[in-house]
Amino acid sequence: MTDAEIRAGIAHVARTHLGFEGDVQDDTQLVEALRLDSLRLLTLVAEVENHFSVMLEDGDEAGIERVGDLVAVIRRRMG
Repeated sequence: MTDAEIRAGIAHVARTHLGFEGDVQDDTQLVEALRLDSLRLLTLVAEVENHFSVMLEDGDEAGIERVGDLVAVIRRRMG
C-alpha cells in the first residue's frame, strides 16, 4: 500500500467518523485540524485500526503530530 493510499484511508476515517471536511495532507496537524479531544482521539485510533487491519501499540503515539507521522506508523504496522 502506498503512502497516498494510506493518507486516503486516514481521510476516509476522518470524514466518516469525525465529520472532518477539510483537505488531508502529510503536513495536516492532527489535533488542530481534526479537533481531537480524548474521545475523538480514541475514535480516530479505533477506526484507523479497523480500516487498515492493524493494531497500534503503546508508544506509537510518540511523535505523531501530523498526518504524515500517522502514515509512517501505519506503514510500519502493516509491515
